[in-house]
Amino acid sequence: MSHEVHYHTPASFEKSKQELQRLKTEERARISQEMAEARAKGDLSENAEFDAAKEAQEILEKKIAELQLQLSSARIINESNLNTSQVSILSKVKLKNITNAMMVHYTLVPQSEANFREGKISVSSPIGKGLLGKKVGEKASIDVPAGKMTFEILEISF
Repeated sequence: MSHEVHYHTPASFEKSKQELQRLKTEERARISQEMAEARAKGDLSENAEFDAAKEAQEILEKKIAELQLQLSSARIINESNLNTSQVSILSKVKLKNITNAMMVHYTLVPQSEANFREGKISVSSPIGKGLLGKKVGEKASIDVPAGKMTFEILEISF
């Protein structure tokens, strides 16, 4: 397990805390109940229901541990401290793809909030990393799996 920093907006941090609490209470109780019901059916050595419940419990505990680690290394983003003169986390950027002259809009977000369909890309993605620190008018050449892309930063907002 790495100790990398996980950035969160106040809302996403609260959502992750609530999810952790739900997993620890409701989901643990549900799986515990499933195990008890399967155990009541007799011989555990040939009990597929018990094996499935045990496997679900292992997956749940791993998920809980990952979420706890993520929350323990979380940094809450204070939007009022963000610099609007350059691309940073939570920046909304308007870019021109130099290769095909297409305009694209992205919002750079913590990895936990990334959703490409909504135009939200992670700051830890290749494009996100390539845009960080750039200013309006600058170009960013970014290595992506499909090759190299070059963007011109046209606008930065929050």
